[in-house]
Amino acid sequence: MWTREPNVWVRDAVAHLTPGRALDVAAGDGRHALWLASLGWSVTALDISLEGVRQGAALARAQQRDQRQGARRAGEVAWVVADARTPAVAPGSADLVLVAYLHLPADDLAEALGRAGDAVAPGGRAVVVGHDVRNPAEGTGGPQDVAVLTSPSLVAGVLTDHGLQVERAEVAARPVPDAARPALDTVVVAVRPAGPRSRTE
Repeated sequence: MWTREPNVWVRDAVAHLTPGRALDVAAGDGRHALWLASLGWSVTALDISLEGVRQGAALARAQQRDQRQGARRAGEVAWVVADARTPAVAPGSADLVLVAYLHLPADDLAEALGRAGDAVAPGGRAVVVGHDVRNPAEGTGGPQDVAVLTSPSLVAGVLTDHGLQVERAEVAARPVPDAARPALDTVVVAVRPAGPRSRTE
């Protein structure tokens, strides 16, 4: 169970956007899906874990019953059990695709990121955040097996191959309470140019 607050890099990349259709890949228990819905996004939350999807759906129902949520009407969340490496949504169907802390071996991660990139609609964007390969040696927390960690070049390369233009690709230091060192995260933001997609994409 993660904190209910969004990741700082996700918040910075998304909070200013006009809500539309969002796909949260590897959504876990739905912290980002629910946050996006609170901003008015219509969200598809996808995760391979049935238990994670169940937890997210339960949290969504609890929020709907909570009268303290305020006057803003939240967007809807559709909860889907699916592998990130398989096509779970139609290509070009999401204005925002979020992939936060999905850690897989490089070939599997590239496949998942390719699927995520294909889901981005013209004018939409992908936001990818993960523990960087430098984190075990130089940062704090996260998986310690570098074989399942990310790098800006890996993520940006896959998204570029799938027709997106990279706006941001860097290693970002995320402060961790009570830790001597920050966590080092890969942060990549990419957009699909507006207009019709080519036949080769």
